[in-house]
Amino acid sequence: MSRYIATRAIRGAHSVVAEAEALLQKALAEKGPDTPAAFPNTAYHLPLILGMTGREVDTLGDLVPVLEQAKGMLHPIPPAQRWTPYLGETLDAGMATLLAEEAIEAVRFVYGQEPQPFPGLNLAGTSFTSPDVATNGHDGHLNGPIDDIQLRSWGIALVDGRMPGFAAIVGCAKSNEVAVKLVRELQRRNILTFLSGNVNGRSIIHQLQEEGVEMGYDTYIVPFGTDTISAIYALGFATRSALTFGGMKGGQARDILMYNKNRVYAFVMALGEIDDLKYATAAGAINFGFPVIADTVIPEILPTGVTTYEHVVSMPFNEIEGKDDLERTEKLVQKAIEVRGVKVRIAEVPVPVPYGSAFEGERVRKADMRVEFGGKYSRAFEYLRMLDLNQVDDGKVTVVGPDFSEIPEGGAMDLGIIVDVAGRSMQKDFEPVLERQIHYFVNAASGLQHIGQRDIAWIRIANAAAEKGFTLEHIGKILHARLHADFGAIVDKVAVTLYTDKTKVERWLETARNAYDERNRRLADLTDEAVDEFYSCTLCQSFAPNHVCLVTPERLGLCGAYNWLDCKASHQINPTGPNQPIRKGRLLDDFKGYWTGTNDFLQQASHQQVQEVAVYSIMENPMTACGCFECIAMVIPEANGIMVVSREDPSMTPAGMTFSTLAGLAGGGLQTPGIMGVGKFYMLSPKFITADGGFTRVVWMSSFLKESMSAELREVAEREGDPDLIEKIADERIATSVEELLAYLEEKGHPALSMPPIF
Repeated sequence: MSRYIATRAIRGAHSVVAEAEALLQKALAEKGPDTPAAFPNTAYHLPLILGMTGREVDTLGDLVPVLEQAKGMLHPIPPAQRWTPYLGETLDAGMATLLAEEAIEAVRFVYGQEPQPFPGLNLAGTSFTSPDVATNGHDGHLNGPIDDIQLRSWGIALVDGRMPGFAAIVGCAKSNEVAVKLVRELQRRNILTFLSGNVNGRSIIHQLQEEGVEMGYDTYIVPFGTDTISAIYALGFATRSALTFGGMKGGQARDILMYNKNRVYAFVMALGEIDDLKYATAAGAINFGFPVIADTVIPEILPTGVTTYEHVVSMPFNEIEGKDDLERTEKLVQKAIEVRGVKVRIAEVPVPVPYGSAFEGERVRKADMRVEFGGKYSRAFEYLRMLDLNQVDDGKVTVVGPDFSEIPEGGAMDLGIIVDVAGRSMQKDFEPVLERQIHYFVNAASGLQHIGQRDIAWIRIANAAAEKGFTLEHIGKILHARLHADFGAIVDKVAVTLYTDKTKVERWLETARNAYDERNRRLADLTDEAVDEFYSCTLCQSFAPNHVCLVTPERLGLCGAYNWLDCKASHQINPTGPNQPIRKGRLLDDFKGYWTGTNDFLQQASHQQVQEVAVYSIMENPMTACGCFECIAMVIPEANGIMVVSREDPSMTPAGMTFSTLAGLAGGGLQTPGIMGVGKFYMLSPKFITADGGFTRVVWMSSFLKESMSAELREVAEREGDPDLIEKIADERIATSVEELLAYLEEKGHPALSMPPIF
């Protein structure tokens, strides 16, 4: 271990702990020890402090023992005249640094200094309604800590490999050009990128803003702050990954660190000059198994141990072999990925714009738009159909009608996308599964925005994409490449026809709608009783080792991304993958949903942690969850019913907890009667908690669900025989306490009040 690194890290730790103590003492004197101290909308108090120490920090006074513990981890700065084993001391210094940094950020929140102001910055990543609306108050400041809603939204991308890891970039790149190339290379590989720090007052955040690079949740580029201390949010994110998905508890420090080493593929890129604080923070990251790659000359730590491969790697930027700075940047990124062992999947797509999942959340605002299809001023639809092998000319992309180059900038056109697929293993039931992927495939192109599906699709193409040569034909090339890459096991041929001719759009739209109706009828007949097998989904075991989703025709996965047909198609594609058929076996209880086959499979797949699951109950042996569920269903005993809380809802619930806090009870592969994670569309199923009274038991629901699923929920109310049922269900605008809830239910005459006791 390098004495130089140890000296700088330990010295930096002493300094930041002293800074934290001085700042805290000032806050205690001015604000008082009972002043609340927290990060907004996070489930785990101050997450790193909770994870590493088990201390639940709610007030400024709670930070006093935290800093005492940090001081206890500090060691003397190594003397210059002798060599000693520095590894343990340096790692301790790193952890003390992280505790101090999180305490500093908590105090800054008390003073209103976080998130940091940053004039002119518009973050991309809020609850989305239209690309033309303002970003809900997210203008003019950096991101600060990642909120719990976003963490769980990323959950499915983390577990299915679309987001293979994250990079924490600290400092400033050699040039603006290098800064842009660096984040584009990470985006291209779908790696989540966190930004913090500066060199002589200049940060990579400044560089990206100057070049017009969109930053925020939606682009996988998250700017935390322009100082090194804000890098703590990246380590807090890592800690929360273990708490959220891994079922870890506060204080399980070693388990959390090992979880991150083995399951969270992250690395630190230190750009530019490295001072004592950066060395100390890097030592903290190494505790998590995250290596540090620097683009300057620094001592290296190459032996493995705490990290999987090298600990600290020096790769001086100007010494990297390459014809120019852009090639050198590519090699720097490749080295970082190699050192951490990140498994990257890249589909080669022949388009003139950057392509990858990191661009899926990009929004094309009207001012930046070259053309749009669908929305208010035109029609757009997409229809995928199965044909015989001899009917499909693989790779053929045809545009029938004018391209958008023939209309004025900012105009609208009709568009019909017809995708013909053929394959020996293709089935009619797979059509809607593949068709839904069009949304993700098109969105992954930089400068394109795709919203909706079927005949309510809405596509925008940005001026920037058009200027790079993107045409309608490239949409067809995207679909051809991605369907082959992702569904090659069932798809042998793909051809795409794009219609802009109004007459032909109208004719094909009628054909597509007839097909949609036929599918709806076919799916309506697909019930739990009509099949002999269900499917498992163990994707989330990469993060929640003992969790198993049981997916049936009438109960989709709790993340909302996988239904029974999706799992069936996935099994066809990858017979040894995470979606395995489960023979139902002998029926044990049709009311609660027990079968011998499901119980046997769940015991084996959960490593004997789950003995049985009642598929139709929340009260008896409910299904486990990892942490990326769309909603939480929880019993409210006083109301003899349940509430359903949406991931998008940060408000207080009648249970006295927000979604973020409730999620800690429902996730981590735990089986807790009375609470479970669910996909939001499961509420529409006739099998929704039927053993406990079904949908009629719902007494409270997040307004987001009421509004976004209004039409579907009214159909459910009709099915339940109470057309006014939705109006009888409270939400956060009506009741945030049990008392308020009961008063509303009695006023409206909610049927749950007269149902048999739920216990």
